[in-house]
Amino acid sequence: MENDTNRDRTWMLRAISIARRGEGMVEPNPMVGCVLVKDNKAIGEGWHETFGQAHAEVNAIADARSNNHSTQGCTAYVSLEPCCHTGKTPPCVDALISAKVARVVIPLSDPNPSVAGKGIEKLRAAGIEVTESACQPEALALLAPFLKVTQKGKPWIIAKWAMTVDGKIATASGDSEWISNPSSREKVHLLRSRVDAIMVGSATARADNPKLTVRLAGMEHQKLASNRTPLRIVFDSKASVAVVSDLVQSAKDTPTLIAVGPQADQKQVQRFVDHGVEVWQSSELSRHRRLLALLIDLANRSITNILVEGGGGMLGLFHDLGEIDEVHAFVAPKLLGGFQARTPVTGLDRNHIADCSELDLVSAQRLDHDVYMILRRKC
Repeated sequence: MENDTNRDRTWMLRAISIARRGEGMVEPNPMVGCVLVKDNKAIGEGWHETFGQAHAEVNAIADARSNNHSTQGCTAYVSLEPCCHTGKTPPCVDALISAKVARVVIPLSDPNPSVAGKGIEKLRAAGIEVTESACQPEALALLAPFLKVTQKGKPWIIAKWAMTVDGKIATASGDSEWISNPSSREKVHLLRSRVDAIMVGSATARADNPKLTVRLAGMEHQKLASNRTPLRIVFDSKASVAVVSDLVQSAKDTPTLIAVGPQADQKQVQRFVDHGVEVWQSSELSRHRRLLALLIDLANRSITNILVEGGGGMLGLFHDLGEIDEVHAFVAPKLLGGFQARTPVTGLDRNHIADCSELDLVSAQRLDHDVYMILRRKC
């Protein structure tokens, strides 16, 4: 039994690993990987590669057959319960049944109401053994953005900043160019290339006049491989972003949304609209409630993950709401100091260290002389 458990873990970890290849390409669908195993050897592998195209199980079956392997009697390791409904593609359970697999191993059931255990039931009704809960913690980490949208109705929030070693993101005057090095900035553009939206606050939009586009070598004039361009979002209560800004001037070419409050100047709002900006307006006076309403609306529009690039006030709002799920911090070997120098996250004051949000360090990497850290909220 122990050998069987170890074997299941080994192959499931492989399925989870290849599932990550779909990151940034499959949203709002989950990343899913599948490995077909016979006599403890992989005979086929596949992952969900692109939204709207074949799912992992179908790709794994095709891979096995292209190498002249029979799938009859094999075990399928799938990083999420196979779907049993027809969406943009046929049900994956039907493909597994047709392939005559003997056993399916999954880490957890799909929370999507269209599936939610029905795939497991259909497989068992066809005489296929289903084993659940293999590598569940690892699968939950893989699927966290999808699960948050599905179960909580809000996007996965990734906070990003570059800071000096003493925790400053800009001088008191707002100068921040450049804290991080070119290698770090390249990583930021790779990160942008896999998210659904990029957000900043109005102060950052006014001070930095950012483009918030993906600029990678050889891709300056191309769409992303996923054929999607991240939505640019500015949280701008009073509609204060200048019409001459790069964001507004390029809105007809790159999707741009400016979220305003009830006190926004309506003439300025109309100017935004005339330049191709989508204006999202809320009657909520509270910035916290307005941001929460915006997140719920974006999730309803199939926005799975949002990269929030600042500034400190914007990230402070997210922190106040408990909505920062992941942090990408670039730490430069520089000391700035100063009482008025700016920090990555402001928001409401907390009186005790015990009130901190706890994070797990996922990875730390040296990029020339910078250190790039990825952290996630503790479960």
